[in-house]
Amino acid sequence: MARSFVQLSMDERRVIARMHEKKISQAEIARTLDRDRSTISRKLRRNFWHDHDVPIAEGYWHVTAHQMAESRRRRYRKLLRDPHLCAAVIDRLTDGWSPEQISGRLRLVSGSSATLSHETIYQYVYSQEGRDQQLARHLPERRMKRRPRYARKPRSLVFPIECAIRNRPKAVNSRGEFGHWEADLMIFRKEHGSANVATVVERKSRYTVLFRNNDRRSKPIMNQLISHLAPLPAKARQSLTFDRGLEFVSWRELEKGMGTAAWLCDPQAPWQKGTVENTNKRVRRYLPPETIVLDVTNQEIRSLCNRLNDTPRKCLGFQTPKEIFSRHLVALEDQIIDSDPRCIQSGTSMR
Repeated sequence: MARSFVQLSMDERRVIARMHEKKISQAEIARTLDRDRSTISRKLRRNFWHDHDVPIAEGYWHVTAHQMAESRRRRYRKLLRDPHLCAAVIDRLTDGWSPEQISGRLRLVSGSSATLSHETIYQYVYSQEGRDQQLARHLPERRMKRRPRYARKPRSLVFPIECAIRNRPKAVNSRGEFGHWEADLMIFRKEHGSANVATVVERKSRYTVLFRNNDRRSKPIMNQLISHLAPLPAKARQSLTFDRGLEFVSWRELEKGMGTAAWLCDPQAPWQKGTVENTNKRVRRYLPPETIVLDVTNQEIRSLCNRLNDTPRKCLGFQTPKEIFSRHLVALEDQIIDSDPRCIQSGTSMR
């Protein structure tokens, strides 16, 4: 059983300071103190003294480092020193308030002399006292261990703001234009492997395409998506909307492969692509989570697609998705003067 973490003592910090000054590697320091290498790296980084006025004074000094560490730990002890404030915070947590809401409300209440940052509350929740009271289960995300603050990598380059769903045109949002799709993955029980089923739905007609993937790697999924949609006329595959799952990080392949735009839901908001989420519920009637996907044949998946697309829908005036999709596809083909033979062939096969 792994031992619980014990704070560095003054003697250990003295050893770190001397060995670091001699330019001994962090791995060797860790072995000397019987500590994890990441612990030494973290303590050197967090407690390194910076003095811009006197650069020669910069360094890791064990006394200063110990004081800096004690100062950080003292922050959440504010709740330990004030039992009434601590009880009030715990009451709000159990009522479902987030630490930020508790902190903001304390500042807002007139005449309140107690001020508390949300970071202090988080530190208390994940301290030994907070774990003993199981306070983490009251947090919005209910993590038993706190995610490292500086380990969160920004995804702004992978999912740029210009592709955010809030920038999606009104014609797409209102379903007034044909050729805009939503896509998602249906995940099954882990013990049955990483195979999954992709669900792709056209927003206006609710026409559904399903296909199986043997794993969750992004590029193979995008390649399959392109192979299913590329034969359609360009106006029948104008855009796709995804959530921000790692399986969709290769969304740029769509624009390269077939000139299709991509729109991305806000973080942790898959409900924003409600059409495909609703379709997933329908598919789950036939492919529940305990399904062994590798045992499902491609013919069975095609039959399931036909079942969904041949079922009348109230939102379509009790027409079927296949009828609406075929009608729009024929209208597009009639508008195309120099039609690509592949588009016509694909359009005929999908009706």
